[in-house]
Amino acid sequence: MSLWTHYHTPTTVDEALALLASYQGCARVIAGGTDLLLDIRHGHMPRPDALVDITRIAGIAALHQDGDVMMLGAGVTHAQIVAELVLAARATCLVESCGVVGGPQVRNVGTIGGNVAHALPAGDGTTSLIALDAMADVVLEGVRQWLPLGELFVGPGQSRLDQTRDLLVGFRFRLSGPREGSAFKRIMRPQGVALPILGCAAWVRLDESGERFADLRICIGPVAKVPACAEAVEEALRGAAVGAEAVERAVVVARETLRPRTSKYRATAAYRQEMIEVLLRRVLPLAVQRARTGEAIPEGVGME
Repeated sequence: MSLWTHYHTPTTVDEALALLASYQGCARVIAGGTDLLLDIRHGHMPRPDALVDITRIAGIAALHQDGDVMMLGAGVTHAQIVAELVLAARATCLVESCGVVGGPQVRNVGTIGGNVAHALPAGDGTTSLIALDAMADVVLEGVRQWLPLGELFVGPGQSRLDQTRDLLVGFRFRLSGPREGSAFKRIMRPQGVALPILGCAAWVRLDESGERFADLRICIGPVAKVPACAEAVEEALRGAAVGAEAVERAVVVARETLRPRTSKYRATAAYRQEMIEVLLRRVLPLAVQRARTGEAIPEGVGME
């Protein structure tokens, strides 16, 4: 039995929206399909009458730098992100997070838009986009608009976007500048391509002396029901002197305010709580080092 009946390849956003509307809730958006096809095949969703492939829409698979702002189409693949030197230097956490998604075959077809649209709190690319304070270009209930990325999520695997009628078009975020840096680390089981236990992305800005946190954003997932910044940890470090004492302060506040749950697929709550502390001790000093030195290109960039 076929997984779908009709397959469409629109070349404009309006054409894609019209196709979705014509099937009255019985069509689904597809790009890389690395999650969607598995969900259909395993019966996690009804088989659609049609798939609407958005990868031929002009610009949706493109990266574009406009000064200090980076624009990413929703159809940009993880491999494209990993190979982009500007992102490696000035949005390092995103390159590092996309570089651990699946294997090379998955990264070659899986898209950053699909990572976000799947709305999982453990989404690697999503975690870094939250830390980079990204905005999403969406058509929601017929209105095209820019929304803070965090506003798209309503629960684990649940998005405000209805993939039978709405469309995620792309993203924008400000690239890191002087005295700014970011980093991402993930802890996962050692059996090859497996579910992450936890991922952590951090973006920091240092003051003019390079000795204090002027600002920062930290996203750890999966912890909450939706991808979100660890605001209490961030607040505890703003204005604080950079160094081991600040990192340990972050660890204490994370222990007091973050409540990961036990997952039979990932790890116990107690173990994941300990791993939050491990990740903070790895990620924060690395982001600070990059902010100070400006040397941010991680190993493996340009090799996808």
